[in-house]
Amino acid sequence: MCNVTTTDVYRHGRGFTVSNHVSQVRVCGRYITVLLDPNSYDAVLDDKVSLDFSRYAQVLMQRIFSLRLPNHNPDTERAWMEQHFQGPSLARLSSTMHLHLQTLLRDEERSCSPADWRQDGLFSLCYSLLFRAGYLTLFGADNSNDVTALATVYKEFRTFDGLLAKLARSTLKQEEKRTASLSQERLWELLSPAWLSRGKGSESSSWQQSYLRHLQTEGVETEMQRRAMLLQLWATQGNAGPAAFWLLSFLLTHPEAMRAVRKEIRGLRLQEDGSLQRHPLDTLEHHSTPVFDSVLSETLRLTAAALITREVVQDKTLCLASGQAYHLRQGDRVCMFPFLSPQMDPQIHHDPQTFQYDRFLNVDGTEKKKFYKGGERLKYYTMPWGAGNNMCVGRHFAVSGIKQFVFMVLSRLDLELCDPTAIVPPVNPGRYGFGMLQPDGDLEVRYRLKTLQ
Repeated sequence: MCNVTTTDVYRHGRGFTVSNHVSQVRVCGRYITVLLDPNSYDAVLDDKVSLDFSRYAQVLMQRIFSLRLPNHNPDTERAWMEQHFQGPSLARLSSTMHLHLQTLLRDEERSCSPADWRQDGLFSLCYSLLFRAGYLTLFGADNSNDVTALATVYKEFRTFDGLLAKLARSTLKQEEKRTASLSQERLWELLSPAWLSRGKGSESSSWQQSYLRHLQTEGVETEMQRRAMLLQLWATQGNAGPAAFWLLSFLLTHPEAMRAVRKEIRGLRLQEDGSLQRHPLDTLEHHSTPVFDSVLSETLRLTAAALITREVVQDKTLCLASGQAYHLRQGDRVCMFPFLSPQMDPQIHHDPQTFQYDRFLNVDGTEKKKFYKGGERLKYYTMPWGAGNNMCVGRHFAVSGIKQFVFMVLSRLDLELCDPTAIVPPVNPGRYGFGMLQPDGDLEVRYRLKTLQ
């Protein structure tokens, strides 16, 4: 039972309100309430009567993708996604992703040797390889291995992605608006169903055709079907590359963590030479990798910063786990920003801004799942994929791709910093609220083909 009070929230000037559990800001007459207590998140996530997800999603789809889906039903879309990103379909997609990563890395290897180092920005390297592999897996046709075509899609996507946050916030300058519009139109053309259908019968074509049937079932007109492809491209390919960059950046700048992950890779003994370059995917998938899993969880804790937003469609009393309560008014918004709490909460994670590769490991080397705040165990101690019914359906596919990529790179290439004293670049502050953060700059690395021993 919760007690409604008015003294728990302290009003300050400039329209800002804050307490231990809730922050509130007034923008253009509308209150936006930010919930900061992870033990109370279910009060928002489980309420589908007073709080609505789809309205604000429609606003963002229009702003970012020039997309209108008036009959959009999040539940039916989620059911469609579960058909493809879970069970046997997930295994097929992961296997296809594995083959494309192998092919792309093999192309990189042809241009280098054990004696010759190549130099590149780590963000550029990770984003390019994972985007192209993911694109070929879900969107590419059988003849889409054309290097020029792949490069064109990737270049246009990076241009669009660079302006995405400003599109969402409606803060583009005039020249940026023209650039974004041209990039959108080119991507719509490249992703149009007629262009993709040339690969009829491939795994990617099957995924693509299924999505088109889903859109047609919802009565989406042809032009909006084309635009919806760009939404799916960003949703499926916009986060894996940045995540892999941060993970490898932390490993390269934390030698102890790198040694631990390399030791785990050697311990898999997938081949006599200890590498993963030709071994079937299922062997990797079924091996326990607690050190890598902890490194990935820690990476996502530090760099996953999505904002979860709900529209208040009818007055609601928001009851917190503490017993406090807050009135939410119809027409206002309520948000959760897991990056602040629980992920960066010093009461939950000691020294939260510091990368600790074994933060999610118990002393015995097993996965750590018990975290506390104020003596109370937390259900949500990190939330890179969301939570509850709104948890990212494609998370297993994303993790599989990142894991495959990192293990392949560390097994097949010698990778090191160009400057041994270099540090992880700062975050681009404009990306807060939009999934994985991106760096403000890059980290220069050099790599060469590993000599087999």
